[in-house]
Amino acid sequence: MTDTYPAFDISPVPVPTPDAAPPELFRGIYGMPMFVTVPTTDLAASVDFWTRGLGFFDLFSVPGRITHLRRWVFQDVLLVPGEHPAEAPALSVSFSCVLSQLDEIAAACSALRPGCTTGPRSMPWNSVELEIRTPEHTRVIMTAARPYDPDSPEAEHLRSIGIEGPEA
Repeated sequence: MTDTYPAFDISPVPVPTPDAAPPELFRGIYGMPMFVTVPTTDLAASVDFWTRGLGFFDLFSVPGRITHLRRWVFQDVLLVPGEHPAEAPALSVSFSCVLSQLDEIAAACSALRPGCTTGPRSMPWNSVELEIRTPEHTRVIMTAARPYDPDSPEAEHLRSIGIEGPEA
């Protein structure tokens, strides 16, 4: 892993600190390097959940055909009419957030759809993650990086697999 280097200057994700602030919602137009397409049997209900629960906004819609949702830059979701599975698939999609947003997102999603969240839980790769099951059975993981502590068990775990943390 010697070819890696800090590149926070090209990412919308802020450097993890206890008081990290999320970036502004991004309303610009760009060529999307990655996006998720989610089929839904109820476009209006899905838009409502993704916007009021997960913090996305409606970038644009073609009524009855597609709604393009976005949060931060490069966090794009296309909601389209279609059937969805009866059960949530094993596949999940993850979106970055900051630590201070996790409880707010959990509360908003639970108010809209009780029982749809799991966590948040601390992960060995130095993040805290909240899993949400959306109305269309998409497994969304909201993940927030924790500040790096070189003396933590997570830092030791990362070093044990060849990942060095940031220099102090």
